[in-house]
Amino acid sequence: MRGPLPDYPWDAMAPYAAEAARHPEGALNLSVGSPVDPSPAGVRDALASATDAHAYPATAGTPRLREAIAEWYARRRGVRVAPEAVLPTVGSKELVALLPFLLGIGAGEAVVFPRIAYPSYAMGAALVGADAIAADDPADWPEHTRLVWVNSPSNPDGRVLDAARLRAAVERARELGAVIAGDECYAEFGWDAPWDAERIPSVLDPEVVGDDHRDVLSVYSLSKQSNLAGYRAAFLAGDPALVERLLTVRKHAGLMLPAPVQAAMIAALADETHVDAQRERYRARREVLRPALESAGFRVEGSEAGLYLWATRGADAWESVAEFAKLGIVVGPGHFYGDHSPQHVRLALTASDADIAAAAGRIRGA
Repeated sequence: MRGPLPDYPWDAMAPYAAEAARHPEGALNLSVGSPVDPSPAGVRDALASATDAHAYPATAGTPRLREAIAEWYARRRGVRVAPEAVLPTVGSKELVALLPFLLGIGAGEAVVFPRIAYPSYAMGAALVGADAIAADDPADWPEHTRLVWVNSPSNPDGRVLDAARLRAAVERARELGAVIAGDECYAEFGWDAPWDAERIPSVLDPEVVGDDHRDVLSVYSLSKQSNLAGYRAAFLAGDPALVERLLTVRKHAGLMLPAPVQAAMIAALADETHVDAQRERYRARREVLRPALESAGFRVEGSEAGLYLWATRGADAWESVAEFAKLGIVVGPGHFYGDHSPQHVRLALTASDADIAAAAGRIRGA
């Protein structure tokens, strides 16, 4: 690591959270996308039935879990992968932050990620002393790039990359001899056309890579679609040789998903009804919050998929954060997502129905 790590960005929100807490009707936190709805009953039952977990779990996951992940990719993502080409992870954030380390990337090499992006991509580069490059255009990716992150649907701005843009990204990454990883954790939540009716493409989609998964990984999480953020249940799939390398390093590092969580994941992956129900909850909340923001002069940009509204009124993001705090609403500033969004704020749809309705009422009232 080249130098000291930056401060954790969310610590800067403390005074605004304190201001929101002084609102006479209490604070409404729309800043962090942490699920509030119940975990599915069948998943909780599966977890409880697997608590006699006296042996160390397999880093690779049980054979049944790997089969369940492969079956899910075929059914929900239109992607064919062998069970040996998937791997469970301890949530997706640890993988995002650790993938440069797991791949052996270091000083003098580069990790590329979107210009407007979740900060853990840059942190992964910082942890190994690599160059962190924010660039959307594949033509701008430098020759020393070793890892490319694409995020579709994006956190925070909800933009979707179609198959043609993903294909161009894969082709450029391969020209550079780089691994390309698609962070696809919000793929079940498409709102605007065409993604309200069409499947959001994976970086492993046949239209993107054909049947050649060489140096390509897809990363997914059950945190949002199944309300399992507290379970830390995620997985990756793709290039079998790359997955085998990651498995070996993860074995040495002791990165094992607890056995009860593996059992819970099998149950979650087999049940699509709870995902459909959760999607409709988020759709309803979006339909309440978005018009309220627009009535207050905010322009919602991107946000065609995912769990956030990415909004601007042309002012500095911290000014908007302060205005929302006076209404008792906590939102996330665009500054947290890189240098290219200083006038945007992110509002999460993961608050309860009552809190979303209350927030919309306060925004309209102001």
